[in-house]
Amino acid sequence: MKESSSQARSTWSSRWAFILVTIGSSVGLGNIWKFPYMIGLQGGSAFVLVYLLCILLIAWPLFMAEILIGRRGGGNPVSAMATTLAECGASRFWRVLGWVGILSALVILSFYGVVAGWVVDYLCKAIVGVRVETALEAKRAFDTLLGNPLQLAFWHTVFMVLTVGVVARGVVSGIELANKLMMPGLFLILVGLVFWGAVAGDMPAALHFLFDVHFEAITPDVFLAAVGHAFFTLSLGMGAVMAYGSYLDKKTSIAGTSIWVVACDTLVGLLAGLAIFSLTFRYGLEPSEGPGLILQTLPLAFSNMPGGRVFGVLFFLLVTFAAWTSAISLLEPFVAWLIESFGLRRATAAWGTGVAVWLLGIGVCLSFNAWSEYTLFGNNLFDVLDIATSRFSMPLSGVAIAVYVGWVMGKRIVAEEMRLPHGIFSVWFAVVRTLVPVAIALVFLHAITG
Repeated sequence: MKESSSQARSTWSSRWAFILVTIGSSVGLGNIWKFPYMIGLQGGSAFVLVYLLCILLIAWPLFMAEILIGRRGGGNPVSAMATTLAECGASRFWRVLGWVGILSALVILSFYGVVAGWVVDYLCKAIVGVRVETALEAKRAFDTLLGNPLQLAFWHTVFMVLTVGVVARGVVSGIELANKLMMPGLFLILVGLVFWGAVAGDMPAALHFLFDVHFEAITPDVFLAAVGHAFFTLSLGMGAVMAYGSYLDKKTSIAGTSIWVVACDTLVGLLAGLAIFSLTFRYGLEPSEGPGLILQTLPLAFSNMPGGRVFGVLFFLLVTFAAWTSAISLLEPFVAWLIESFGLRRATAAWGTGVAVWLLGIGVCLSFNAWSEYTLFGNNLFDVLDIATSRFSMPLSGVAIAVYVGWVMGKRIVAEEMRLPHGIFSVWFAVVRTLVPVAIALVFLHAITG
């Protein structure tokens, strides 16, 4: 069926509204959960240094390219690709790029919602004052959660209802309003936790760990991990940035707004690292713990520190906000496609899509317990979906976006939409055409051969 565009399409109420919602999309579990443990696993400051360079030279240029497609096309990722293809006269094959984005987002949301459900569970435990006294007790608590399919399904359901409820309310009164409320709250909580880490934790050790540079620790594996995370943390290659860009008015500078998003996204990751590692070192815990750093190591620290209950609640509220705003952006691209293609009411499109994603998420919940024996090459459903998106669809989509903007759309169209000074545009365009696709392709090859 031919996609049709809405006659009265919503736009963000202001430039700052777009910045806030796009920060909300980018700031997620990747910043507060994954970034700190990757620092721990990849050698601390060496990883941070390479990561910052990758954000500047690879992720930011691609981020602008994805916004460009969405705004130029003026629709959901599928229709935006169709519109820009018609303008530049390229092959209809490129429409696949829009489909890969919105379907990848739904698959990611199915297991992202399960993980976010864990966080909501821990938030509620922190509120009622549940404590863990030893590392073994913390591990058993997490293992018990994973082994209980009803508990996992309940928290997954709660989180999906929260996410769908916001998207169903609309672009401005739902998505924009939610981000206007949650993002300032997230930053306030995060700054408060950093100050508390300076008082109750070992902030000098955290600063040394994050910012003392050891060049001998920078290896090809560290570089590829940094590129991969820089790509993941900005929600690239999953249709979310393209969808949000489609609601951006023509007067707003893509480069000027995107730098705020990239800077805030990076700042959140670094501040989270300071807050987490100051407590980690203060209580003699292991910084390279991996994913367990958030749901096993930190609850132990909160249980044994002055004021730990209060700051445990604030920390898990922070992570919940981050997960929620990102999940909203994952649901929106497909909902927008349903509305613009079939004329559905937003509430119908949002709840219908939410139910489908929820059902796949139930399978993910069961993959940790009742269905744990059903694997593909040793991977349960959670791992299969994660690998399919993070190692295949997202990197391939990122390469395709860079090639499409850099080689297919045409320099005149791209320059007209970017509206950058000639010299700056030339550098950005050259980076998008060459460095970005090569770097992401290297990450992809490393992922499938490693």
